[in-house]
Amino acid sequence: MRVSRTPTELDYTVVIPTAGRDNLHTLLCALESAKGPDPAEVIVVDDRRSGVPIDVGHLDMPVRMLTSGGGGPAAARNVGWRAAATEWIAFVDDDVSIAAEWPRRLVKDISDLTSDCAGSQARLEVPLPDWPLTDNERDAAGLMTAWWITADMAYRRSVLAEVGGFDERFPRAYREDSDLALRIQRAGYRIVRGERVTGHPVRSEALLTSVRAQRGNAADALMRRTYGASWRELAGAGPGRLGAHVRATAAFAVAVAAGAAGRPRAALTASAVWAALTAGFAVKRILPGPRTPREVATMAVTSALIPPAACWHRLRGEVAARRAASTRARTAVLFDRDDTLIEDVPYLADPDGVRPLAGAAESLQRLREAGVPVGVVSNQSGLARGRFTERQLAAVNARVEALLGPFDTWQMCVHGPDDACDCRKPGAGLVRRAADVLGVAPSGCVVIGDTEADLRAADNAGARGVLVPSPRTRPVEVLRARRERRLARDLTEAISLGGVS
Repeated sequence: MRVSRTPTELDYTVVIPTAGRDNLHTLLCALESAKGPDPAEVIVVDDRRSGVPIDVGHLDMPVRMLTSGGGGPAAARNVGWRAAATEWIAFVDDDVSIAAEWPRRLVKDISDLTSDCAGSQARLEVPLPDWPLTDNERDAAGLMTAWWITADMAYRRSVLAEVGGFDERFPRAYREDSDLALRIQRAGYRIVRGERVTGHPVRSEALLTSVRAQRGNAADALMRRTYGASWRELAGAGPGRLGAHVRATAAFAVAVAAGAAGRPRAALTASAVWAALTAGFAVKRILPGPRTPREVATMAVTSALIPPAACWHRLRGEVAARRAASTRARTAVLFDRDDTLIEDVPYLADPDGVRPLAGAAESLQRLREAGVPVGVVSNQSGLARGRFTERQLAAVNARVEALLGPFDTWQMCVHGPDDACDCRKPGAGLVRRAADVLGVAPSGCVVIGDTEADLRAADNAGARGVLVPSPRTRPVEVLRARRERRLARDLTEAISLGGVS
């Protein structure tokens, strides 16, 4: 039986998104028997759309099973970290293998981090043969040098909350980790590579494995729209082959069209161009490999199929990205936390003390159903004053989300009044950072709070502020808000007064 221990700042939760792979039970048993500080809990998120509930068997460690409805790894990880109460979240894929001292090395990795470091990436090892690698094995080998692979990545929960977690527009295990890391870096944090080592398997090899992998081009379209033409350099993705794939696909299309139109010379010329481009692509993939008859045949077939598949998925991704951009919310609502969403308990450190205010859950639900992003902007100087710890703050915020639902961003000022920061309300920092994370102009944000500092923070950021008085609101603040016509009786009226339909 495991012995309970006193919670520390280095408590961590392991989150495992799963599609029901056989390796899940092996991984859980390895976690249970591994040496070092135990996780506060292990959260397994079943991301299948349906099926028999996963039975993890009897384990002598706390394991919680959640579901994410088949939304993909990004959605599953969001479900997991939002349910956790620790400051550190260790994301581990269900197909990896961990070393016997993985917990000890994980805690050592995160204990070495300074406050400006948001995450620690493991060093991945892929079992590869000594002889020349196949095309599939070369792809797997690239994982060992790739940036920010979430197969084993630990992040601070507070930073995940600040940037809104994983973007669920990435439905596959592709680019969602790079997107998150870029947003974390844009928020001013660093991500470092730790010393722990985790094994990652080579994916199963079939004839059309590389063709099916072209679905990732849809994610590339979203990355380009989000980060611009230089996104590959920013994400360390290396040069792509889309241009060559477009040329080969265009040549094939011209050959077919010319043949159908009865123009044999044009069809022959285009066919020759297509054949040359396809042969060059195949040769480039064949030469580094073992050049067995099976590998050569696979490369020949897939080299003809990959270009049109890549172009189709890229086009599909571009359409989806444009549609998402055109329908993206232009309004967001940002809430103060204490005495706006929950009862104010001075320097609240115990998640059991979270008491939602009447109407808060209903107002938030209506906004979410309308597609309006919601966030929290809150001064929490208790951390600087030593009244609670990062772990306790994370646990309280996790409890708020458990009771009121997930927020798209949490922006917390943890400085003291004399720290001269740019984020403490009535400063504009929290509001501007929230707007940036949500992709909404500050002028499109409505800030709802119970003190004049909330209104002035909105003013300073160019947003709209609405006051919902609480017992701690001073009468003079109420009078000024009434005179300025931004006083509301409750959250429902505040949302309407802010111009959010």
